[in-house]
Amino acid sequence: MNPKAKIVLPTALLLSALFVSFTIQPAVHAHCDTLDGPVIISAKTALERGTVFPVLKWVKKEYEEEIISAFGQTLAVRKLGPEAKRLADTYFFETLVRLHRAGEGAPYDGLKPAGTDLGPAVKGADEALQKGTVEPLVKLITEEVASGIRKRYREALERKKHAEDSPQAGRAFVEAYVEFVHYVERLDLDVRGHAGHHGATERTHMKQSQDH
Repeated sequence: MNPKAKIVLPTALLLSALFVSFTIQPAVHAHCDTLDGPVIISAKTALERGTVFPVLKWVKKEYEEEIISAFGQTLAVRKLGPEAKRLADTYFFETLVRLHRAGEGAPYDGLKPAGTDLGPAVKGADEALQKGTVEPLVKLITEEVASGIRKRYREALERKKHAEDSPQAGRAFVEAYVEFVHYVERLDLDVRGHAGHHGATERTHMKQSQDH
């Protein structure tokens, strides 16, 4: 096979995939999707070193072959120039994140920009691993959970006092009651290790709310 043809084929496939990716992907809501998140950091390290091994930990074994293939195509296309390098890198980032999320049972909806605010919990979790102590995170989450339970309890208790006054008051109590119970139920599921991954967790909780 002509050596040039070996590069043209993956280049055509790569550019085609990038076109689809850039035109149909909406926003996403997950830590692993950010351009400065741990998955992309590993991807950048792999590309800089020219070895795929730093990213294999982010995907299930059944996706290794696809990642290795995408990595090889990316390295080949990166040599064609600065713009090709940028497109190739983005293609690899998206492929890696998509397969990472597939392994966790979550959909892939695109990449989020660097610097996206993901909230204090995610930031605290990363800092805990970086600094080697989890106590600040434990304090943060414990206080937020306690505050959330107390707030919903007070609301439900107050509305319960007037639940029999009228159908409207009764419905107001039921609304507060359901919110209170679902809140502690979600916490319990998380504590017992039944939470899903990123958006999958949110969808599970929404379904549970609809079932009640």
